[in-house]
Amino acid sequence: MSPAERLPAPARELLKGDRRALARLISAVEDHDPAALPSLRALYRRTGHARVIGVTGPLGVGKSSLLNALLKRLREQGRRVGIVAVDPSSPFSGGSVLGDRIRIERPPGDDGVFVRSMASRGHTGGVAAATREVCRLLDAYGMDTILVETVGSGQVDVEIREVATTSVVVLVPHLGDEVQSLKAGLFEIADVFCVNKSDLPGAETAAKDLGELLGLGPASSGWRPAVVTTSTKDGTGVDSLWSAIEAHEAYLDRAGLRASQERERLGQEIVGMVAERVARDLRDGIDRDPELAQLLEEVVARRIDPQSAADRLYRDRARRR
Repeated sequence: MSPAERLPAPARELLKGDRRALARLISAVEDHDPAALPSLRALYRRTGHARVIGVTGPLGVGKSSLLNALLKRLREQGRRVGIVAVDPSSPFSGGSVLGDRIRIERPPGDDGVFVRSMASRGHTGGVAAATREVCRLLDAYGMDTILVETVGSGQVDVEIREVATTSVVVLVPHLGDEVQSLKAGLFEIADVFCVNKSDLPGAETAAKDLGELLGLGPASSGWRPAVVTTSTKDGTGVDSLWSAIEAHEAYLDRAGLRASQERERLGQEIVGMVAERVARDLRDGIDRDPELAQLLEEVVARRIDPQSAADRLYRDRARRR
């Protein structure tokens, strides 16, 4: 039996370029369907080739319009592009609220583009838990560039660095004193700053303010974020934005940081998976495990505090291993 024949059927179909197979596997990943695991495991060895670019920033700065402009430029270069738009979740259905898949323009019949809108499902960091696996599926499918647009939840939107090799923070003119409030959060994750809507008054001032603030602090890992201005209205600056992204990607290779950062991201992912499984088991155990239920009752009765209960539970689980 050949290696190809040993692959699960969904994985074989994806590798043959079947878009429906890709879409079905992505849906299974979003739904945490165990049936997707054999394909994910089999396809992992075929990933690691695509560049994953994160695009984040506050709501209303024009991230989706900017993605459309980048998409057009990348397709003109012959690049195969996957777009993952992580939207806020509906509190009622759990589905995507903004519907970026509608707002991002995929050229009709263009098989070199795949757009998927995903719901964050309450993940406060702006990145859905399934985003990494979806990016890997797009990578295995043959997309060489993957653009991930996140919820844009401001200073807590830092998890994009656990997915993307380059993070672009999009802002708009008229920031004024708001720039100071952004320092603590968005400044820590940006490899490139993009002042969008540069056709509006104040764009050059906003870019100048950002540049001055960046000059006050140390460069992260030796890289000082670039500041570019763009306008999706008249199409200016998009080439400069992509050049800044490529410059950062080249720096990662030149400085030998790509492998170390990937190792760190994968380590965080593994730890996160284990923590999620343990937490799920413990939540389910409250209804089934008499000892855990009794421990919870002691906390409810104020006989012990939650921290002490967690310590006891951790020690008990450690002794059983």
